[in-house]
Amino acid sequence: MKTIDKIPTSKISRASKLVKTGAKVGVNYLKYYGDKISKSELEARERLNQSNADDIYDSLKQMKGSALKVAQMLSMEKSILPKAYVEKFSLSQFSVPPLSAPLVIKTFKKYFGKHPNELYDTFNATSVNAASIGQVHVAEKDGKKLAVKIQYPGVAESIASDLAMVKPVAMSMFNIKGKDSDKYFKEVENKLVEETNYILEVQQSKEIAQACKHIPNLRFPEYYEELSSERIITMDYMRGKHLSEFTAVNTDEEKANRLGQALWDFYMYQIHTLRKVHADPHPGNFLISEEGELIALDFGCMKQVPDDFYKPYFDLAKKENIENEAFFKTKLYELEILKEDDTEEEKTFFTGMFYDMLSLFTQPFHAQTFDFSDPKFFGKVAELGERYSKSTELRKMNGNRGSKHFIYINRTFFGLYNLMFDLKAKNVKINNFINL
Repeated sequence: MKTIDKIPTSKISRASKLVKTGAKVGVNYLKYYGDKISKSELEARERLNQSNADDIYDSLKQMKGSALKVAQMLSMEKSILPKAYVEKFSLSQFSVPPLSAPLVIKTFKKYFGKHPNELYDTFNATSVNAASIGQVHVAEKDGKKLAVKIQYPGVAESIASDLAMVKPVAMSMFNIKGKDSDKYFKEVENKLVEETNYILEVQQSKEIAQACKHIPNLRFPEYYEELSSERIITMDYMRGKHLSEFTAVNTDEEKANRLGQALWDFYMYQIHTLRKVHADPHPGNFLISEEGELIALDFGCMKQVPDDFYKPYFDLAKKENIENEAFFKTKLYELEILKEDDTEEEKTFFTGMFYDMLSLFTQPFHAQTFDFSDPKFFGKVAELGERYSKSTELRKMNGNRGSKHFIYINRTFFGLYNLMFDLKAKNVKINNFINL
């Protein structure tokens, strides 16, 4: 893969990159209007989506940082974005052009004040994995193989300006209006700031590893604080396949079920017991060892689950509560989905919308075990998402709905469900974490 010798780090250079991309998107729309003359609307729209997805992703992968991280987050919204965007943005999870070796050494010396060879016995300046915020290198020290994650230059300093640039696009895509939208973008900005603080990530990683070490078939790397800094993390090198690589070739149903149970227990224990959860569940953050164990990585994005959100959120995971109309509406107000100044039309529409969504999405919690390999369940989730994404009635209303905590908690569950489906895990015990 081609390497990158320079990343735009200033506000002007990053804004300029997006302006050029915007010009390309404008040309794509001109082609789209021309295509409509000779092609069907569907064919013309698919070509437009593919061209835009290619151009936008090509720009974001050069910029790295928050802009690319937002693309990664959007790639998990499979029921909202067109397929072309999902497929292209999914590459940001584990297929991004890395920094060149000279830029790696320069960046390392800037962040640690030393050449890598002064800290490790050996250090490979060629990356083995590159993502949105940093890339990973292999090193050795005292006979132990290590993984060294180095943050891209300028990422932490450009978060606010990056989000300001993508905000208009996100507001349009998710139908967000009004001054209240700031709380959602501030939530994303705060989490991204945390993700660039590698000292915090090491601390969180060690805490989660200690708290969850009792969960069967789950492993974590060891982290080395003396070889880490605010922008560099050193940990054990963990051998295994990325979860997506494993699921592409796995035929062992028993192993898939075992891994699925471990993954589910891991998340349920975090949410219900620790009230703090790994809110970045994409395939690039999990490995499968040769022994068939789940290896969890990258704890930069951790979401605290406050009690005043946790209780109404999981009250609505119970079927009897969803069917109780008065109780259901009370919880919608607690979760800021319904507002006192809503019109009757808005109250009726959003009550019905969230009834449909929760009745379906909470089904795994309505039984003792659940089959996450069932394509019918995930097909219904996709159909529901597509129906509301095309709703002209919804587009007329303010989609500015719900507590700010929904952003990362919903992201966690969407990601978790997708991973469970990829694993084709069956007969998963929903409340098994209680007995661990």
